[in-house]
Amino acid sequence: MELTLSTIMIGTGVVALILTLVTGFVFKKSHKSWAMTFAQYFTGVLFVFSGFVKAVDPLGTAYKMEQYFNEFYYTFQDTWFSFIAPMFPLLNDYSVFFSVFMIIFEIILGMMLIMGMRSKLTSWLFLLLVGFFTFLTGFTFLTGYVPEGVNFFSFGSWGEYKPSNMKVTDCGCFGDFIKLDPKISFYKDLFLLIPAFFFVFKHEDMHQWFTKNIRYAIIGVSTIGLILYCWSNYKWDIPHADFRPFKIGTDVASIKEKEQDAQADVQVVAWKLKNAETGKVVELPTDQYFAALSTYSKENGWSVDEQIKTEPKIKPTKISDFDIKDFEENEVTYEYLESEGYHFMIVSHKMYGEPKSKTITVQDTTYLVDTILTVDNTAPQIVKSIDEITSRQEEVVEYTWDSDWMSDFKGIVKPLAESAKKDGINTSIVFGGATTGMAVDFATKAEIKSAYYQADDILLKTIVRSNPGIVLWKDGKIISKWHKNKMPTYEEIKSELLN
Repeated sequence: MELTLSTIMIGTGVVALILTLVTGFVFKKSHKSWAMTFAQYFTGVLFVFSGFVKAVDPLGTAYKMEQYFNEFYYTFQDTWFSFIAPMFPLLNDYSVFFSVFMIIFEIILGMMLIMGMRSKLTSWLFLLLVGFFTFLTGFTFLTGYVPEGVNFFSFGSWGEYKPSNMKVTDCGCFGDFIKLDPKISFYKDLFLLIPAFFFVFKHEDMHQWFTKNIRYAIIGVSTIGLILYCWSNYKWDIPHADFRPFKIGTDVASIKEKEQDAQADVQVVAWKLKNAETGKVVELPTDQYFAALSTYSKENGWSVDEQIKTEPKIKPTKISDFDIKDFEENEVTYEYLESEGYHFMIVSHKMYGEPKSKTITVQDTTYLVDTILTVDNTAPQIVKSIDEITSRQEEVVEYTWDSDWMSDFKGIVKPLAESAKKDGINTSIVFGGATTGMAVDFATKAEIKSAYYQADDILLKTIVRSNPGIVLWKDGKIISKWHKNKMPTYEEIKSELLN
């Protein structure tokens, strides 16, 4: 059965109903209202579940926050609220902190609802959090009405709803466990506002579990445990459960081929046309559109507004975007998907270096070329002599690389690459957001003999949650991957995986 929001809500409702019946018939002293008890359990279990699947991968939520911060920056910078815009790039630097805080806050708030702890405070906190989520999902959904190049606050220029208009295509409500359409996410949060206001106005009817001291002890211990758990899933190791497309054991080559074939089979069934002069919009089936091309021509003011296509048989994932290039823009994706044997991919979605320009002196030498005949009438010889040596100043950019980040490459990646090379196994380093100059400067200073490639930073973040992260490929499949802090020695990898 396909997991959807409906199945999650039904499952949550069943759990809440069972707990409500147990509370109402077995623990009658703590029970005051059937509706309130069910609402507490339903929202509490939902928040604990949605928070936990995000706690498995805190970096995923942090990356989602960065997307929101970037979108807010571009939304506000050309408006009356432009003074707010500079705040968002600064918030990007603390996205991981906000991620961990929000995840733990959501889980703890769910536990407080289940136990009925501090009913008035909990009710208001729940309303504020749901209101915040509603704002985010509402913004995401409404950007579907904002055409490319139009600011969100230019309401008069809004058009028809198009999913392709949205810069943030998923709210991240359940992390990578399940992807929700922004419209569905928004409606879900609007629905949760009902129990949120119910709690605020009727919080005195909340049931309570345990004594006051026990409730505080549970919350305290849970908070500490959740902090350690979140840290373990990004700071010390990769997530113990991987909900992303590039999980260990995935045949990326096969899946990418199937997704591309499914996309190629998509048919254009209708054309939506718009007349620039009258503003009239018509939708024509494909056969009718081509039969009436002269009527709906550009000369008559018509243009194609949208193609109506069939849904692909296989929904595309991030694997469809798996695209690796060298720094001359040559496609090298085949090295991972088509090449036989093992291949170590070193992933670094961001390079941590500060550029610094400096002036160097370059000497240019001009030569005189003469042709002379030899005494014995053999072939003439060409003789070069220096005519002039001139000096000129040239601006070059050097990078000061973050010492810890560079140490990871020199201490972990370099020994791995050298050992692998002795066994005939290729290693490549893939950077996100890098220029050719950055890659050349890094390769010179890191002294790692490897192929250097580039890819989209979001793709690299999806592949492995570590910077650098190590991925072992074989015949287009992901055999294993490691966090930089959990990297085994090459000999350990060789004995366990390289056979």
